[in-house]
Amino acid sequence: MAQQVKRAFKYRFYPTDGQAAELSRTFGCVRLVYNRALEERSRAWNVEQRRVSYVQSSAALTEWKKSEELAFLNEVSCVPLQQALRHLQTAFGNFFAKRAQYPRFKTRKKSRASAEYTRSAFKWRDGRLTLAKMTTPLDIRWSRPLPVGAEPSTVTVSRDAAGRWFVSLLCEDTMAPAPATDAAVGVDAGITSLLTLSTGEKITNPRHERRDRSRLAKAQRELSRKAKGSNNRDKARRKVAKVHARIADRRRDFLHQLTTRLVRENQTVVIEDLAVRNLLKNRTLARAVSDASWTELRSMLEYKCAWYGRELVVIDRWFPSSKMCGACGTVREKLPLNVREWTCDCGTVHDRDVNAARNILAAGLAATACGDGVRPQRDSSRTGQSSAKQEPQRATAGIPLL
Repeated sequence: MAQQVKRAFKYRFYPTDGQAAELSRTFGCVRLVYNRALEERSRAWNVEQRRVSYVQSSAALTEWKKSEELAFLNEVSCVPLQQALRHLQTAFGNFFAKRAQYPRFKTRKKSRASAEYTRSAFKWRDGRLTLAKMTTPLDIRWSRPLPVGAEPSTVTVSRDAAGRWFVSLLCEDTMAPAPATDAAVGVDAGITSLLTLSTGEKITNPRHERRDRSRLAKAQRELSRKAKGSNNRDKARRKVAKVHARIADRRRDFLHQLTTRLVRENQTVVIEDLAVRNLLKNRTLARAVSDASWTELRSMLEYKCAWYGRELVVIDRWFPSSKMCGACGTVREKLPLNVREWTCDCGTVHDRDVNAARNILAAGLAATACGDGVRPQRDSSRTGQSSAKQEPQRATAGIPLL
């Protein structure tokens, strides 16, 4: 059955000099309001043990605009400023619900420059978008069409470190479920092979960062030689940012194609719950783990399965997928990472990754049959366990294997 979802469509656009100046002012004002409100909330709690609500922050914004020091806030649209306060409120809500860390201040160098406009702050007519405080529409490159009859409810304008401008339109879209199939696949994530499927297929890791590493190193060397604060240093910084953007774009495109294929071909996709944040603490593997981008891959699988009526099963990260024999269920005591092929006592010869993917699939199907589609997830930073992928012997043997 088709379902209505809110979907963001992102496009690149090329602003005029006036539009770029207006948006740059807006980005700066948004950052200032967010930081001021965060500072006030932190001070009120630390000094007075008092919580500041969104309504109180909004009232404070009105007073800031009346002051001589911050009168320039009146020169930009008020909607992005109000949205910044709403985002801060959401950040505090996530913090109190223990879903995120304490909100951090936005910096000009590290934070993404963006501004969000709601329906009252932009005009949408005949496929042309005009933002508040502007007289001409944005020059958008429509790389793909919007849904038929859809009108954006929210517009987010951003500029990345490479100086590229983007606009994201949030629209209502109708998502039809993909044709039903009986296929199911287990997925084992790795570094040498990005993914190994329970079918025996190994998907090679494209290693986008490694392929552009020499180009990136050259750009960074040139940046290090430029005087701080000079125009040449700013140009060199943009060159470094462009290399990073090229790597990120190619990686994202590859992951989109891969996840779309997995969701389209399989009714059930079973993956492992990996503690990627802990794995990044390993100085030897951190660079390769970041380049593999397992977190983004899982995120894509989650929302695409929800869109197209597929089932995503996440098994416990402590399940011994690599050490367990897929034929007899025996769990080996030790299996070093450099051992890529091993023989069980029952005589079965296993490819480490293929065996792990098949065990992951079997565990996911068993969990689904028992009515437990998603295994409980544990935080290894709280339990004091190693940051590496754990495969203890305490997993239950006898799970039906394929």
